[in-house]
Amino acid sequence: MNNAGTDEADAWSRARDGDPDAFTSLFDAHRDRVFGHALRLVRQPHDAEDVTAMVFLEAWRRRDAVRVVDGSIIAWLLVTANNTVHNLERSKRRHREALARMPEPAHQPDHADDVADGLDNQERDRRVRDAFSSLSTADQNVITLCVLEELPLAEAARTLGVPVGTVKSRLSRAKRRLGDLALIPDTVHPAFEGGAE
Repeated sequence: MNNAGTDEADAWSRARDGDPDAFTSLFDAHRDRVFGHALRLVRQPHDAEDVTAMVFLEAWRRRDAVRVVDGSIIAWLLVTANNTVHNLERSKRRHREALARMPEPAHQPDHADDVADGLDNQERDRRVRDAFSSLSTADQNVITLCVLEELPLAEAARTLGVPVGTVKSRLSRAKRRLGDLALIPDTVHPAFEGGAE
């Protein structure tokens, strides 16, 4: 554990005991990274802000459940962001289903529909986001930690509480499933490529 990790572990220990200043320092240290991950998933800044706030509220509320890995809580925060986005998407889906039961208003043409610039990339991004949200929580977590955040497999394994071999097999399966769901044969969207060994 490096000195920064020792400092963060100490700050988390104080935060866990109810020290708001220590918690604030951890919020300041990790807010941008959590927001960036949330934005990658929900694409709307206001939704990403909501997710970020909920993640840190959950960290404060469940202080005893937060896992410190290599002196940092960032991996726990990122996995919690996945769970928060999943819950947010489920709520939105229920809302959409309720709206779908209402009679539709008459369709008015939108001239913006005629603009084709960038629609291919937007469609691809939408498909990948939709595919990611349909993965199991375990698959979302392994993609988040190993691919999006490029954590080493061993660190991801410690965060998730599973053996490295399990992380490897989940990662392989999750990438394949993500490609299948996004209908992009033999490729993974650039935001999901890579993964730390």
